[in-house]
Amino acid sequence: MTIPRADIPLPVADPATAAASPAPLAEPPAAPRGIRALGPVGLVLAGGVSVQFGGALAVSLMPRAGALGVVTLRLAVAALVLMVVCRPKLRGHSRADWGTVLVFGATMAAMNGLFYQSVARIPLGPAVTLEVLGPLILSVLASRRAVNLVWAGLALGGVFLLGGDGFGSLDPVGVAYALSAGAMWAAYIVFSARTGRRFPQADGLALAMVVAAVLFLPLGLVESGDKLLDPTTIALGSAVAVLSSVLPYTLELLALRRMPSSTFAVMMSLEPAVASVAGFLVLSQTLSVTEGVAIVLVIAASMGAVRTQVGRGRGRSKGRVENVN
Repeated sequence: MTIPRADIPLPVADPATAAASPAPLAEPPAAPRGIRALGPVGLVLAGGVSVQFGGALAVSLMPRAGALGVVTLRLAVAALVLMVVCRPKLRGHSRADWGTVLVFGATMAAMNGLFYQSVARIPLGPAVTLEVLGPLILSVLASRRAVNLVWAGLALGGVFLLGGDGFGSLDPVGVAYALSAGAMWAAYIVFSARTGRRFPQADGLALAMVVAAVLFLPLGLVESGDKLLDPTTIALGSAVAVLSSVLPYTLELLALRRMPSSTFAVMMSLEPAVASVAGFLVLSQTLSVTEGVAIVLVIAASMGAVRTQVGRGRGRSKGRVENVN
C-alpha cells in the first residue's frame, strides 16, 4: 500500500490549524520561507516514493502470505523497529494522550487492511487513485483559502484521468475497499498531526504502530497461519514494513509538524503517479498517454499548493517586519 491519523478536543478550529501547531495552546509557527519550504516538501515526497515501492513489493508477496498476512508482517515488523529505535517513554502521558494513540493505531490498522484487500482485487495504480480521494476531500474541507480549492480540483481531475478508461471494469468490491481506505487515510492525516503534537519525536507513532499490530495479528494468523514463519516471507515482509511503514510514516509525521494538513493532503495527490511508476518498474504495468497527462496534472496541483504555502509564509514574514518598523 501506500500507504497512515481523534482525541479530546484541542483549542484549534480545524485540521489545518491543528497540523501547524506544535503543541496545544501554542501559537502556530509561520510557514517556512524560501528554500526552507523544501524541508517538509522533501519529507512528503520521500515518504510517497518509499510507500509506493513498498506497496508494489507487497503485491508480489501476497501469493505467498495473503493480503492479511502481509499487513500483519508489515505492522508487526514496523512496530518492533520503531520501538527499538524510538524507545518511547510509557509514563507521564495523560489519558487524552493515550486515547489519541489508540485511535491513531486503530486508524492505521483499518487503513492498511482495507487497502491491501483492495490491491488484492484491482491493480495498484487505480487502487491508489481511488484511495487518494480521501485526502483530496480533506484538503477542501480543511482549507480556508479559495485558491486551495483550485489546486484540489486540478488534482482531482488528474486522479480521475489516471483511472484511464474509467473504473467500471474494476472489481466493485476492490473499489469499495479502496474508497474506504481513502476515508481512513484522511483520518490518518488528522490523527498523525495530533499525535505529533502530543508526543516528542516519533514516540507516538511507535506506540500507535504497536496498537495497530496487536489489533491486526489475529486476522493475519487466521488467514496465513504458519506461512508467516517462513524465512523468505519474513524477509520480504520486513522490507515491506520498512518501505511502507517505518520510513514514510515517520517522514510524514515530521512533515505535518511544519506543513498545514490542507497542503499535505493535496500533495498526497502525487501518490497515484508514484504508484503507477512503481507498478511499471516492479510489476511491469505500463502507463498510457492519458495516465501521463494525469501525472502532470497532479504534480502541477501539488506544486501550486506548495507555492501557496510559501507565499503565505512570505506574507506573514513581511507583515511582521513592517510591524517592527
